[in-house]
Amino acid sequence: MSPLNDLTQHLKLSVDVYHNARICGDWKIETGAQISGKTCFHMATQGGCLLTVPGHDNWTLAEGDLVVFPREIAHSMVSQQPLEGSQQHLPIKQSQNTAGTSMLCGEITFANPGFQVLLDALPKVFVIQRDATTPWLSELLNLILSESLSSETPSNPLLDKLCELLFAYGLRHFIEHQNNSIGVVALFGHRQITRAVSAIHKQPSFEWGLVSLAKEAQMSRTQFAQGFKQLSGWTPMQYLTWWRMQIAWSYLDAGEHVATVAEKVGYRSDSAFSRAFQKSHGMSAGAVRRSRQAGK
Repeated sequence: MSPLNDLTQHLKLSVDVYHNARICGDWKIETGAQISGKTCFHMATQGGCLLTVPGHDNWTLAEGDLVVFPREIAHSMVSQQPLEGSQQHLPIKQSQNTAGTSMLCGEITFANPGFQVLLDALPKVFVIQRDATTPWLSELLNLILSESLSSETPSNPLLDKLCELLFAYGLRHFIEHQNNSIGVVALFGHRQITRAVSAIHKQPSFEWGLVSLAKEAQMSRTQFAQGFKQLSGWTPMQYLTWWRMQIAWSYLDAGEHVATVAEKVGYRSDSAFSRAFQKSHGMSAGAVRRSRQAGK
């Protein structure tokens, strides 16, 4: 759990809810040429729907089920039962007596570009069902629906914040329970290797090497190195550098000086840290700190 909590702490994400309405009539939502390729999610907050993702699968989404597209691809959603009349998108509060499905859709933006590797490690689409194993989904659904039923305007900053929690919980649940792919997320599910990952997270400034990390994992050096590479496609040292750069972003975004951050993440040389940060994020450490200050 600890490495996943660390990951969530540094996600630095924001959500823009671009649709929160009751869809009535003979409705169908379809993306194709209009797909954004951005990270997005859908949840039917009242009623359900049928989800089709060409080339992947079909799902019957019950009320409160969460579907996540790490990078949006073509998909369609339709009503579970045929309804009469033309398609309409009505305010949820004013349309409770109208047959339809209340649909919540949001787009996730990551401030830290380093987390793109996390998205690359996820499947094209995944669904988390609301059931006894996901009590957090029921609790968040109740809060989201309560806000939706009390909102007088389409824009609701509190709803955006609730959906940030929704995505963070959903990401953690997928990695814990449904992950069967390679990539950086696979490291968190390995009983032994996750010990080494935890050690990196706890002491990012320590001079870790293959021997010391293998010892943390209670594996031989060869088994550890091979297992790490097979799971993630990275060497342990590549992961160490990546993680250092993620927490460095958080420190810089909080306004800390570059020299201080370099020391905190294990670099004795400011120039070596700056080169590694530029290579990882595509922008300088100073630029991140300045953009944060400019946004105050």
